[in-house]
Amino acid sequence: MSNPNKAKGTAWESSVRDFLNRSLGLVDAAGKFLHPGSGDNIRRAAQEGAKDVGDIHAYPFVIECKDVKNPAVPTWLRQAVAEAEHAGFPLAAVVAKRRGFSPGVARVHFTVSTWRAIRDLLGTPVDDAAALYGAIYSARGLDTARWYVTVSLADFADLLADVRGAHAVR
Repeated sequence: MSNPNKAKGTAWESSVRDFLNRSLGLVDAAGKFLHPGSGDNIRRAAQEGAKDVGDIHAYPFVIECKDVKNPAVPTWLRQAVAEAEHAGFPLAAVVAKRRGFSPGVARVHFTVSTWRAIRDLLGTPVDDAAALYGAIYSARGLDTARWYVTVSLADFADLLADVRGAHAVR
């Protein structure tokens, strides 16, 4: 790959995918899918051009992965929400790499409306959900479009398992 930034992004996407597949028990010790055709497997999405469908599909989430020095979380979240709509997925998240740390401590960001949808699906009150998944709330000024919720990638893996369990019941 001749573009070093693209190679860095691809490596980060693969790390996130692999971490989630291992955390959810979807792969064996060698990293091979236990059930290759399962829709539960976390996969990197093919690029779609103007109608991009996100970097990773972890149903019901489209995940946008970011490995950059300067964060722009509200902008990234708008991108992730648009890509989730393009892919036909109900939820969107952004995973931002923390340089020098393992993938499990990466930051996973949600819009406030996505966080509310997650809590509604799980039937979990705000304080209980925050404690259960280690959520941190960021309110940037009076513009609620710039507010977001953050958890670690390790906590997101637990949240994803819980959401999938609750989603299957419905």
